[in-house]
Amino acid sequence: VKTAALLINEYGDLESLLARAGEIKQPKRRESLIEHADKARLSKILVTLKDDVPVEVELDELGVADPEPGPLLAFLTEMEFRTLTTRVAQTLGSEGAPAPSSSAGGAALSNALKAERAGGAKPTATAAANGVPGESFEPLVPQAKPFDVNAYETITEPYRLAEWVSKAKAQGYVAIDTETDGLNPVSAKLVGISLALAPGEACYIPIGHGAGVQDLLSERPKQIEIEKVITLIKPLLEDPAVLKIGQNIKYDISMFCALDIRMAPIDDTMLLSFVLEAGQHNHGMDELSELHLGHKPIAFKDVAGTGKSQVTFDQVPLDKATQYAAEDADVTLRLWERLKPRLSRDKVATIYETQDRPLIPVVADMERAGILVDRAQLSKLSGDFAQRMGALEAEAQELAGQPFNLGSPKQIGEILFDKMGLAEVAGAKKTKTGAWATGADTLEDLAAYGHALPKVLLDWRMLSKLRSTYTETLRDAIDPVTGRVHTSYSLAGAQTGRLASTDPNLQNIPIRTEEGRKIREAFIAEPGNVLVSADYSQIELRLLAHVADIPSLRTAFQEGIDIHAMTASEMFGVPVKGMDPMIRRRAKAINFGIIYGISGFGLARQLSIPREEAGAYIKKYFQKFPGIQDYMEKYRAFGREHGYVSTIFGRKIWLPQIKSQNGAERSFGERQAINAPLQGSAADIIKRAMIRMPGALKAAGLKGKMLLQVHDELVFEAPEAEAKKLMEVAIGTMARATLPVLELNVPLVVEAKAAKSWAEAH
Repeated sequence: VKTAALLINEYGDLESLLARAGEIKQPKRRESLIEHADKARLSKILVTLKDDVPVEVELDELGVADPEPGPLLAFLTEMEFRTLTTRVAQTLGSEGAPAPSSSAGGAALSNALKAERAGGAKPTATAAANGVPGESFEPLVPQAKPFDVNAYETITEPYRLAEWVSKAKAQGYVAIDTETDGLNPVSAKLVGISLALAPGEACYIPIGHGAGVQDLLSERPKQIEIEKVITLIKPLLEDPAVLKIGQNIKYDISMFCALDIRMAPIDDTMLLSFVLEAGQHNHGMDELSELHLGHKPIAFKDVAGTGKSQVTFDQVPLDKATQYAAEDADVTLRLWERLKPRLSRDKVATIYETQDRPLIPVVADMERAGILVDRAQLSKLSGDFAQRMGALEAEAQELAGQPFNLGSPKQIGEILFDKMGLAEVAGAKKTKTGAWATGADTLEDLAAYGHALPKVLLDWRMLSKLRSTYTETLRDAIDPVTGRVHTSYSLAGAQTGRLASTDPNLQNIPIRTEEGRKIREAFIAEPGNVLVSADYSQIELRLLAHVADIPSLRTAFQEGIDIHAMTASEMFGVPVKGMDPMIRRRAKAINFGIIYGISGFGLARQLSIPREEAGAYIKKYFQKFPGIQDYMEKYRAFGREHGYVSTIFGRKIWLPQIKSQNGAERSFGERQAINAPLQGSAADIIKRAMIRMPGALKAAGLKGKMLLQVHDELVFEAPEAEAKKLMEVAIGTMARATLPVLELNVPLVVEAKAAKSWAEAH
């Protein structure tokens, strides 16, 4: 409080302080102000007393009265007053509670409230047995209304929309969903908005519905003009005192951004589910509804059709559109009522409130910004790949002694194993359909034995995948208006918390191959700008050194020693100076392989060495670094006992396979128990950096924007004159991302470079 008072005295008021936060010399103080600016503004609103409220009752009517049990219990449950809820419910009894009008009931409730103010005992097991929520039980959720899609309202008059907006403002929260004519928020057009205020109380506001394609004589249905809708709903969506609740609300934020509406504050039921139950199931609305509400929502195909007869949502009749859209908002609200109270009980509220939720608008802005792609470069590259594939096809058919389809696993199996007799060499197996398995592992094994055809097939498959997945797909993904590619990031995709890029996927472009580099050359900056790549160096190994507390690794990172060369020296007894690059590469493969719980078989394949030699390497590695094996055993045991592991920030990653009766699944779960805390912690760190980055760039007076997040790398675009300063800001923000919550015992090192293309900057 003293510090806050000093700052306000120095800068005059809160807004001036936040605007000049970058000037504050103390790093932790500066970072806290930048990171929590929105919370500071909201806190000011919450503590500011309103003295202009109209009072329409007489003073003597405002005397203290006994509360009504029903509404009070519902309110206490919603507000998560667990101890007080328990005491009130115990006072009333589980079955024979006094009627709401009973003076005895009112007096009992008053006594319970007084006892709560004075402090009291914790909830008892008896209370829990009677259905009363305790500290370790499901929150009490009042029985919700059954779903009735015919009860939802279609809003076609401005005065009715104004009334719904007024109710939402008075209530302080509202569930919201948007309906559009496409899946890409950059190119899609808004068709309608749905709202829900309470279970069963939902509406749909049509905006962009057409006449429909079924009846050529029909007219466009009555709707409120979009300009009027924006005028009425924008104050609600931007009201800091009203919580907006959505399912995958990032999409809705993007749609409203196009209308110059910055929706906040927000909650996202998809991310609530993800934070609570990552790894246990998917987090789409339909699955969550069936899981938590026992209700199967209307499917999109039921209102829009399927296949060639499917129409876009703007062609769906209003009655069906209302049922579908309003139900989405209704389901979202009910899910929120079920999931939000569990954050505190499951001890994941901090992860949600400081990482996953604040990241939503940041990622939405990145998606809308997109990245410029050189269409001509992609076309040229696609042609080059096609030409090389043709040459490889001819070579493969010559080696096989007959023409065949290189894209047919069945034909490949017949040639390699039936005709050429290589089944015993590769230990080949057949699939359930009786066809030979010809996956990459099988072909790599055959190639390792010196057979030419499998190597040609692997090269052909690699080019085929790059061409179909990147050069062709990327070219089709270029937005005709912006000229940029706008990938979509799933915030609840990867079990460990990593973001997943789709439509198109920009995270799996090969890094170390020449072909991957050429694809990255097509990602370019606007004229006068540069791309800046900032990448964490060996972040998972650094986290291993911190979590496992391995002195030699910790010292190496603290002193800036080449960790792979040091490992090679420890393992193979060779000096670092003048080390053979091949030996260092082997040590690197071992270092990263160990993190993923690699087996002797896996390491042997990766290094193309005998399995016995690979097993000896792993054994020697654990002898040199015993702390690593201790770490692995500790997390395996914890995962088996609890069914989950945690990151350094407390994110829970559930491991359903670790208790499987199937040996292969159980082994996979155990490998996850080893790697997930490291990969998940790395994901948490880069999320923290991303959340702070817009504020840090703004505080530095920079125009640059964050465009992409690819594993441990952030990609920016900025005016060429800003590049050096932006790199300094990015490096500093990323390197300090764990602070002030956690200080690692090893430094986080970030490498940054600016160039005209992503390939040059990476």
